[in-house]
Amino acid sequence: MRIHRTSRRAARGRGFLSLIASAALLVGMVPAGASAADASYPDTSDPRYSLTGDNTAGKGMELLAHVPRQAPLNTSYHSDMAFTRDHVIQGHYNGFNVIDVSNPAKPVVKATVLCPGGQGDVNVHGNLMFTSVEQTSGRVDCGSQGAGNANTPNPERMRGVRIWDISDLTKPRQVAVIQTCRGSHTNRLVEDPNDPDHVYIYNNGTSSQRNVNEAVHTPNGFEAGRCQQTSATSPNPSQWMIEIIKVPVKNPAAAEVVKEWRLFADEETGAVNGLQNGPTRSGHPCSTTPNPANPASNSCSPAGTGYSPSPNTNTCHDITVYPEIGLAAGACQGNGILIDISNPADPVRLDVASDENFSYWHSANFNNDGTTVMFTDEWGGGGGARCMPHHRMEWGANAIFTIDRSGPKPQLEFQSYYKLPAAQNTSEICVAHQANILPVPGRDIAVQAWYSGGASMFDFTDPANPREIGYFDYGNGDGGEGYWSAYWYNGQAYGNGIIRGLDVLKVNPTADLTANELAAARTVKLAEHNAMSMRQYVWEPSFEVVRAHLDQVKRDGDIKANKLANVEKMVDKAQEASGKNAKNAIAQLRAASNQLDTRDPWQAKLHAALQSLMADLA
Repeated sequence: MRIHRTSRRAARGRGFLSLIASAALLVGMVPAGASAADASYPDTSDPRYSLTGDNTAGKGMELLAHVPRQAPLNTSYHSDMAFTRDHVIQGHYNGFNVIDVSNPAKPVVKATVLCPGGQGDVNVHGNLMFTSVEQTSGRVDCGSQGAGNANTPNPERMRGVRIWDISDLTKPRQVAVIQTCRGSHTNRLVEDPNDPDHVYIYNNGTSSQRNVNEAVHTPNGFEAGRCQQTSATSPNPSQWMIEIIKVPVKNPAAAEVVKEWRLFADEETGAVNGLQNGPTRSGHPCSTTPNPANPASNSCSPAGTGYSPSPNTNTCHDITVYPEIGLAAGACQGNGILIDISNPADPVRLDVASDENFSYWHSANFNNDGTTVMFTDEWGGGGGARCMPHHRMEWGANAIFTIDRSGPKPQLEFQSYYKLPAAQNTSEICVAHQANILPVPGRDIAVQAWYSGGASMFDFTDPANPREIGYFDYGNGDGGEGYWSAYWYNGQAYGNGIIRGLDVLKVNPTADLTANELAAARTVKLAEHNAMSMRQYVWEPSFEVVRAHLDQVKRDGDIKANKLANVEKMVDKAQEASGKNAKNAIAQLRAASNQLDTRDPWQAKLHAALQSLMADLA
């Protein structure tokens, strides 16, 4: 997200996390290990720190192919992306590209669609695509001539969600527009496991309010002037809400807003502005390690003045949904919010987190089994450098939580921060941005964009101790903008360069991510993928999956050498026999499983993979 306004300030100091439950503030201290006092951060010896021009640096990731900007979408920014079939749909402020990546080494642009309005985030569902429009230049007809003065009502203006028919990916066709009060900064597709005939869109509008009488879609039809009611005490304020749009899959033109969800309301008083609305702390020194050569870069005015971020939770930047576990994670400016979406049309807030070090809660990702969730802080709105040597680890970072289900409702439990470990220079905009998880069985691994910081791949299987295991980065030759999003899809990683264009990134084996683990990840093939409309990865029983778990047992090292050798030998024999004598293969797998101590978590995962493969061969 690029916010075209004054950059927000953010806090400095040893972080503590505040958890808000039932509108009551509960304060808990962040573990000492999360502090930027850790000598490993930032790393100025990392090759990424000194990159210039078009030079690159990589570990376990390399450039496989590149698609440059396409006319007429070559005068503004690329944004987010989605995947359908063998194609990347590359969002853009002025439209989108459809790129065939069936051969990832040789991508082919199949369509370039001009349709201004920004920021152009995309989601796909079958033959439908949804794109976000927030700028006042957006028109219903996708025209590029603009929609007149932003302060003048204009029935041609489009701010909200566009719905497209993409059954023919070479000729996408707009079939509906849903007008909303504050436009659509991001839209999030929500599937209902109990109703395949409908999908929902959680719309997050962060732009200005509409003018009186300007066309708008509401649950009760058009209401003149409704969007001007902006205070928390107005009869129907158009801030402090999320629009929920219901879309009939077979008749998307009938889509409508069915709920204005007051996600931030005080649970006791009903006040719509019941969450974070002001400083997260009364003020504290913003710099304990200032940069004497450039005091202004410390985000203190004057340097050393105490202050704290002052986020205003009146909308969500994004809501990541995971229907298969019935949960969503709202990244909502001043708060991270855990949400029950078992009924997508009527979601319920479960728990809320705030953090004195976070300036703008931006997006989120669950791990595959839904036990962990990671929130990102886009400090500065994508316009500020927060990875310089004197900056704290907590600034513009990820906050990782586990989800405690032991009580009457799930609760967020803070575990740690993760931030790009390599320092960046003053010309490089670096904060946490869009990520998704890789389908590596037995581990939680994500790849994430850090704007000018490039793409970072990290392991958060132990949520209290995340660590980087790979990366790819350019110097500042692309204008210093870097990647908006970095995602894994069907065997490769993709980096959407804001100015540069699309990069296809090959992920290579390392000691931290073996060839067997990558082979197992590549057995998972998806028909479509939206990074923040999550679907659970499922691995079919295979020798690739078994060998991935075997590598993890070996890496863990908590198994006797002779037992490990026996297991490896038995798996080799089983695979050799599998195509000829299933009974013999099963016997070898059973013997391998008998060598394992299932009290050890890594050996238990290998044991389960062996049992699944035995059942599949039977």
